Amino acid sequence: MMTMLWLCICGALAAAVIWYYRKYNELYRAADGMLEQVLSEERIEISGLEEGRLSALAAKCLRVQEKLNLEIGRAQEEKEQVKQLISDMSHQLKTPLANVLLYVEILCRQELPEGRRQDFLEKLRRQTEKIDWLTASLFKMVKLEQGVISFREENADICAAVRMAVSAVYEKAEKKEIAIEAEGLRETMLWHNPEWTAEILVNLLENAVKYSPPHSKIKIGLQRYETYSRILVTDQGIGVRRDEQSLVFQRFYRGKEVRAREGAGIGLYLSRLIAEQEKGYLTVEPAPGGGSCFSLFLQNCKNPAPAL
Repeated sequence: MMTMLWLCICGALAAAVIWYYRKYNELYRAADGMLEQVLSEERIEISGLEEGRLSALAAKCLRVQEKLNLEIGRAQEEKEQVKQLISDMSHQLKTPLANVLLYVEILCRQELPEGRRQDFLEKLRRQTEKIDWLTASLFKMVKLEQGVISFREENADICAAVRMAVSAVYEKAEKKEIAIEAEGLRETMLWHNPEWTAEILVNLLENAVKYSPPHSKIKIGLQRYETYSRILVTDQGIGVRRDEQSLVFQRFYRGKEVRAREGAGIGLYLSRLIAEQEKGYLTVEPAPGGGSCFSLFLQNCKNPAPAL
């Protein structure tokens, strides 16, 4: 009798050991398979698994896999952006660098008259300034695209940004005898960063000066709406074709009318990125009587002061 009892106990223990051994092997094989799927970037399927530890383990492995894929995607995106930046810099800097080398070679000639030497020194200065602006703009563009630059918006008077922008382009406008006039511009508190907003307006005003004829006018206006305020920059230049109005804010886009002129197609794209960071936006439309009207829309003051 005792012998039979011991045989039953030993049989039960053996069965339990075999069951646990099989379960352990099943769990091991399943875990090994899931890790292999993670390493081979195959999606882990958990829909067919029973509730329990294996299902919980599979769910955690799936979360790890999704995070890894997200990080891999971000790293690949950053790699592509670096490659694109290098390509863009190579393309944009090729001409001014070639000009710099040419002017340096000419300036090294001993027989060059002093008057001509001064001319080439001025040309060299302009090309080096262009290279400096291009490199700064390209790096700024990438930082804005990646969200590296953090904006600190505040309730600030838009007139401060306008004054900074006009001051930056005044000399260029004066050389072409272009007048910059303000229409309806008054102290208005908007939600923005004055320095970055000034950069948007500098780009708009520089384009207006560049593509407007001598002795013309550029007008800066302000229109107040319920939620947004509209800052207008209107010129009497060549205008923007209707089929290009949705394209001019794209990266490196140059309109058909201006491709033969000096430019990189960066300014308006940068302006669009800055406006988006400030929760605003840019538009362009034909100006009455010819020319272009660029509009920057910014949010009105977040916490307006109570009326007195």
